[in-house]
Amino acid sequence: MSDFRSGISDHSEIGQIGLPEMGESHSNPAMNYLAHGFRFLDSPLMVAGTAVPDWLSVADRRVRVRSRRIHEHMDSLDADLRLIAEGMLQHLYDDDLFHRSVRFVLLEAELSLRFRRIMPDRFDHRPALLGHIVVELLLDSFIAQQMPEVLDDYYAALSQVSALQIEAAVNIVAARTTDRLAGFVQQFQASRFLYDYADDSRLLGRLNQVMKRVTLPPLDSDCLPVLRDARLLLTQHGEELLDAVVSETAEPELSLTRDNF
Repeated sequence: MSDFRSGISDHSEIGQIGLPEMGESHSNPAMNYLAHGFRFLDSPLMVAGTAVPDWLSVADRRVRVRSRRIHEHMDSLDADLRLIAEGMLQHLYDDDLFHRSVRFVLLEAELSLRFRRIMPDRFDHRPALLGHIVVELLLDSFIAQQMPEVLDDYYAALSQVSALQIEAAVNIVAARTTDRLAGFVQQFQASRFLYDYADDSRLLGRLNQVMKRVTLPPLDSDCLPVLRDARLLLTQHGEELLDAVVSETAEPELSLTRDNF
């Protein structure tokens, strides 16, 4: 298996948790910001761009960035805004590859099953949601574990970018404009909550912010053993997950049997 760190690329290459309380409308859902941005730390503007789709889903859910519209406006952007737009495209491209990868589908199904065992009500929507987002959050934690300075570098990169400049880029390429993004980005930069993913108890607290935002019941400490086991699975399969994005390789035939773990 290749070392995913070798995939860190030049920023010209193109191919969505719980902030501190900022009012109900800004309770931030869980997302893997680091997995999208860590390869582009040489370009703070592009790092910021990779976070834009997830920032918008919290700060202003009416506003979305789409690949087609971004491409349509590329020629009208100055050099700085173009880098932010390239980061947005990179995020969308990564998501398409990542969520279709065999390993992600397998891990998502496995963790959904483990959460279902402690939430047996078939009308409980939490297991499926948790199966998806826990894989994403713990992938960020895996990256930070493998590259101990990367979170410091990530936040340092974001600190070099103007939140108003990010909002300006969005208002050019998106179908709707927003005046909510810049303030949210500033609070994101100050919160540094990605460090919480390294600890199961703090991660549970972040997940409960997600549950509150989507009006689902809170999680209790019964989830901690599942998070612990999920962390082990991500340690085992993290590089393979990242390979789905860093390098497009042939994937094995999809099978949801436990033999794949």
